[in-house]
Amino acid sequence: KILSCSPMFSILFLFIVLHFVVKDVWDVTYTSTQVCAFKGATAEIRCTFRYPSTINGINTEVVQKFWFIRDENNEPVDLKTESEYKNRVQYQCKNNDCTLRITDLRESDSAEYKFRFITNDPRGKYSGVPGVTLTVTGPQLQVHVRRSTVNSYSNWKELTCHNNCQLPDQSSYIWYRNGHKLSSDEQYLHLNTFDSADSFHCAVKGYEQFPSPTVYNVFFLEYKFLKFDAPKLPSVSVSPSAEIVEGSSVTLTCSSDANPAASYTWYKEDVINPLIYQNQHFFFSILPSDSGKYYCTADNDLGQKRSESRTIDVKYAPKLPSVSVSPSAEIVEGSSVTLTCSSDANPAPSYTWYKDNKVLATRQKNVYHFISIKLENSGNYSCKSENQYGQKNSTSLSIDVQC
Repeated sequence: KILSCSPMFSILFLFIVLHFVVKDVWDVTYTSTQVCAFKGATAEIRCTFRYPSTINGINTEVVQKFWFIRDENNEPVDLKTESEYKNRVQYQCKNNDCTLRITDLRESDSAEYKFRFITNDPRGKYSGVPGVTLTVTGPQLQVHVRRSTVNSYSNWKELTCHNNCQLPDQSSYIWYRNGHKLSSDEQYLHLNTFDSADSFHCAVKGYEQFPSPTVYNVFFLEYKFLKFDAPKLPSVSVSPSAEIVEGSSVTLTCSSDANPAASYTWYKEDVINPLIYQNQHFFFSILPSDSGKYYCTADNDLGQKRSESRTIDVKYAPKLPSVSVSPSAEIVEGSSVTLTCSSDANPAPSYTWYKDNKVLATRQKNVYHFISIKLENSGNYSCKSENQYGQKNSTSLSIDVQC
């Protein structure tokens, strides 16, 4: 009987492999990748983390834990040291669990927050990337209407002031009927008497500048039933509407008329999973890789509509160019040789060629061709890639022409 073929051996082997895989894992797991909160409220972002119990035979200890949103000289900067967050940030960490708490939220706090921990081993550092996107905004309210559950056989109707963000504790609401403030300060408004022409909207106390859209024609005159509408074709707007440059802040907004109010989802073409489940999609520092076609869907219980796609074209300065030579073998006098300067940029760059740091040629194309190369063409060649957003110089490539 061969031991390696037995089921018990296979199970034992799998256990040993899993033991070492789990034992040596570095990991940060966030409870949510998207957090939405109000200005002036408090946000909490939580994570758990794992690391090897030993490194090179020495027990691993975590010596530092912190949250960050930016790097400085390729090193993450502790959020507590940022002047904009002074006296507003707390870390609540215990064992392998750490929660970031930010009070008195501001719109400028909208960013991607990442957790980092450092161990007693010089190489034992780990950051949870990608992090959690926090969106700080005013309330995005919607009025939802349904038959009251208090007595389903009555004419009572229930209006809910619904928000996509988590509300601060003890929030009070303001209800308006035909533009006039009602006495109720609850999230739910129950009505028994109404008119077909009545309109309703709501707001959160302290955030009156962010009211919900007004709901019209809530009830039919004769039957006093709810009037529902499936979403209309959503429209997509981009802010700013001018040219989009790498590193800038960009907001996509999806809007659609619907009753009950629509729920929104953002997608990027050629990406399977949805991007975010709300009417706005934020890029806090947009990247060239964010270029592409985006669309949104609006849906309620009566149907779904998809918007037309909107193209986002991110402009950016040239990346570091590189110079290559063809053929790559030994270069012999009289042979045909081509130098190529490669650089990623949008819009496409123009190129300048240099030999021994002196301008050789300025041309739109990225190639420099020797039909019959000569001995005096030996030297150090480099190129510059340039567009309206910046320029980059390549390192030099040495060309040695042989007889």
